[in-house]
Amino acid sequence: MPDLLEGIRVLDLTIVVMGPYATQVLGDFGADVIKVEAPAGDTTRKIGPMRSPDMGNVFLNLNRNKRSVVLDLKNPEGLAALLRLAETADVLVSNIRPRGMERLGLTYERLSRVNPRLIVAGLVGFRQDGPYAAQPVYEDLIQGLTAVPTMLVSAGAEHPIYVPMAFNDRAVGLYATSAILAALLHRERTGRGLGIEIPMFETMVQGTLLEHMGGLTYDPPEGPAGYRRSLNSERRPFPTRDGHVCAVIYTDAHWQAFMSLIGQADRLATDPRLKDITARTVHAVEVYTLIGEALRERTTAEWLELLGAADIPAAPLHTLESLVDDPHLGAIGFFEVVQHPSEGRIREMAVPGRWSESQPRIRRRAPRLGEHSRDILREAGLDDAAIARLIEGRVTVQAD
Repeated sequence: MPDLLEGIRVLDLTIVVMGPYATQVLGDFGADVIKVEAPAGDTTRKIGPMRSPDMGNVFLNLNRNKRSVVLDLKNPEGLAALLRLAETADVLVSNIRPRGMERLGLTYERLSRVNPRLIVAGLVGFRQDGPYAAQPVYEDLIQGLTAVPTMLVSAGAEHPIYVPMAFNDRAVGLYATSAILAALLHRERTGRGLGIEIPMFETMVQGTLLEHMGGLTYDPPEGPAGYRRSLNSERRPFPTRDGHVCAVIYTDAHWQAFMSLIGQADRLATDPRLKDITARTVHAVEVYTLIGEALRERTTAEWLELLGAADIPAAPLHTLESLVDDPHLGAIGFFEVVQHPSEGRIREMAVPGRWSESQPRIRRRAPRLGEHSRDILREAGLDDAAIARLIEGRVTVQAD
């Protein structure tokens, strides 16, 4: 069967995490993703550890199923080559700040004249009709602006800290992928492309406040902001006699089973803090304290067996190293050691999920800088002499 997005060509003018993650998902679904890089390449190429220059581990994990062409867009010849590529592309994705795109002349209005069917997706920090429009943004700033570090203090951290992963980049990247797929459906119905602005801040304000709006949901407010069950210093992996266990005792059925396990089944009828989910949320600290005290009495293995038998959600606490050896991931072949054309043996993660047909797959490993420049420029209609001039002028680079 053909790949899901076979025949869809994506021009990827993104760097770092958010944009490359979005376009990698499109590539996994079968799109021909052309990564357009400046002569210096995506900055994540420089993040080690690495075996070869410009092939850092972060880049390898964010840029599979892509081809790389180098174009200096500040050079008129490089910009002209990009516009040639745009004539036959379906989607152009960029996280260059809008003012930078304007300076290059790559506005939606110009690009739609070049190709009226082109979908132009701009991944931006903020909506461009507000006072933050021109500000640069990174993951840490969005975490701060969406109150994540202060929520962590409410949940027990000693001082404001950032979550140590770029979860905003990934979430907005996935939202961007959804928006692009919706735009492709719109084009299928109307024959017209679209310009889409996908703002990081506003997208993640919604992500933060879905459960934490609390009493501010109402006007006038019915109480403070925040979801008590989450903003709770006792909500954490529970210590056991020999380690930790992660458990979620949530529904009434979970609580009936758990209280029976610890020999306190009668307490559900006598302790008003435990009677239903409303009461347990109001008294979340006491409830989590109760769980924590009980779980200290047995080993991790004992609790995993007991909780599993009682159909109470539970899991071991992984480290980054033990995660790679997780038995479930091993059984489904999630990690595979493959031969990268330039990097040798690397550990690769599978495309998540299963499909009844047209299973998304990994067709290409992350490319070297400019690995496909000559081929892609030929596809845009440039002859070998013109490509040679671009290479000589450092407008493009062809990897050896």
